[in-house]
Amino acid sequence: MIFSPLNDAHKNAFRSMVAPDRFSTGKSHLNLHAADQSFHAPRRPDAVIWPVDREEVSRILSYADAHRIPVTAWGAGTSMEGNPIPLFGGLVADFSRMNRILDIRGTDFQADVEPGVIYQDLNNQLRFKGLFFPPDPGARATIGGMIANNASGPHTIRYGSTRDCILRLTVVLAGGKVIRIGTRASKTSSGYDLLHLFIGSEGTLGLVVEATVRLSGLPEALSAAVAAFPTLESAGQAVREIIRAGLDPAALELMGPECIDLMNREHRLGLVGLPTIFMEFHGPSREHLETILALARELCREAGSTAFHSGLGREARDRIFRARHELGEMILRRHPGCRVRVVDIAVPASAYSEMIGCAQKEMHRSSLTGYIFSHAGDGNLHVNLVGPKGDDGVWARIDELAGRMVEQALLFGGTATGEHGVGIGKRGFMEAEHGPSLEWMRRVKALFDPKGILNPGKIFLV
Repeated sequence: MIFSPLNDAHKNAFRSMVAPDRFSTGKSHLNLHAADQSFHAPRRPDAVIWPVDREEVSRILSYADAHRIPVTAWGAGTSMEGNPIPLFGGLVADFSRMNRILDIRGTDFQADVEPGVIYQDLNNQLRFKGLFFPPDPGARATIGGMIANNASGPHTIRYGSTRDCILRLTVVLAGGKVIRIGTRASKTSSGYDLLHLFIGSEGTLGLVVEATVRLSGLPEALSAAVAAFPTLESAGQAVREIIRAGLDPAALELMGPECIDLMNREHRLGLVGLPTIFMEFHGPSREHLETILALARELCREAGSTAFHSGLGREARDRIFRARHELGEMILRRHPGCRVRVVDIAVPASAYSEMIGCAQKEMHRSSLTGYIFSHAGDGNLHVNLVGPKGDDGVWARIDELAGRMVEQALLFGGTATGEHGVGIGKRGFMEAEHGPSLEWMRRVKALFDPKGILNPGKIFLV
């Protein structure tokens, strides 16, 4: 791909499109937009711009397209696969100032938001209306970033991923044209499904400037339980039986013993240091949930559970899930001077336990340090592999292990990326996962972005 370097004329043109404080070539701003939370090497853009409305985004992209200047969208920089790293320099469009909640329509269970809205901030507003936006990736992610990655999280098993919670988008295409896709209706069978084409496209087809999100009612009652097991495989069996029994969990999180030890150390949870399932149930009453929890206890016992603590209320649940969300940061604190590579894969339910076993064997054989945890309800497994910075030998082994795990997931009929997107790290597996259909993805990219200016170098190998 051939792009134009960002010269003084280009900088002056972009600077004229926004207020003086919303365009920068300063070193600190460039460094802040050079890397996300992944292990991938940083790459500084040539400039950063902060649009505040769709008209500005349209003018920015129109000029960039005409002059072949690459543009990479930026939400909160919480991505785990290098998704917003500007590989070819150019311009980063930071959407943090497009952060308005435009409308909340409680009777429709919908809200209109700009892409820079942080999902926790949206939920803080919604709780006064008895509503919430279910996807929960943990970090302080923006709605726009969640749409770009099709983010999910613990509640995906019941409420779906971001893709299931978006009804309508307003998107600016590479040449500056603004289009609206989707409707406010709860369903439609009208024409091609462009809406879901853009969700998960990582800013390579167009930039989202407004979204209508689907909301859910806050549950009347909530209860959680913790179950410990002798092995990860037996815990995986319990997960499968809970789902098979139709207990409709809101979350099923599986933590390896090394994760439990770390969480106990930092949060004093007092849990047994064994493979552990955190489960959460939502329902209309406490009595209903007591029946559900009794069934869950019996299913866990049959799968070999050694301990089961139920009836945990919202405060206890919040403590556990706060520790779960902070696990990535805990791992970094536990290993100063190290980097972490996150392997994110998903497999069918029938292969889940076997995939966990494969991950354990691979780590043991490679003598590497790793932490296994997962959104067990939807077969989404994470392995955080730890290695010293600058130790090329260890990192070569980490890369090999990560590759073997992805290949095994594909052999099970799974995917190379369950929720973190393709970004930089998973591009090499796209052909193995998609085969001839990958060429049709390239054609779609070329149709919407003929000059290739939108987040170049992502999803496809250059």
